[in-house]
Amino acid sequence: QVQVVESGGGLVQPGGSLRLSCAATSSIFSFYAMGWFRQPPGKQRELVAELTGDGVANYQDSVKGRFTISSDNVKKMVYLQMNSLKPEDTAGYCCNTDPPIKEYWGQGTQVTVSS
Repeated sequence: QVQVVESGGGLVQPGGSLRLSCAATSSIFSFYAMGWFRQPPGKQRELVAELTGDGVANYQDSVKGRFTISSDNVKKMVYLQMNSLKPEDTAGYCCNTDPPIKEYWGQGTQVTVSS
């Protein structure tokens, strides 16, 4: 059974940075496009960044220029570097394949941007 574990969230002031990490117990990152998803309070889950199998990164308009998705397939890790954070980035963040596979949802990591 594949397990996905996210880490790196926390409380940060507006304008600050965080780096989220996603670790998987199998090499799913080598076979699927991967995505970082977030669910703001009271809202639907949304895709914020994806990394295709060809290494192409795509971003939601609201995070373009601020977030960077990357991966290390050897280490079975996916990262999300988040800079210039805004209060509206506050959400629970999860990684998964894109499109997501139900069994791969982890617990996620909470990001709170507040002064």
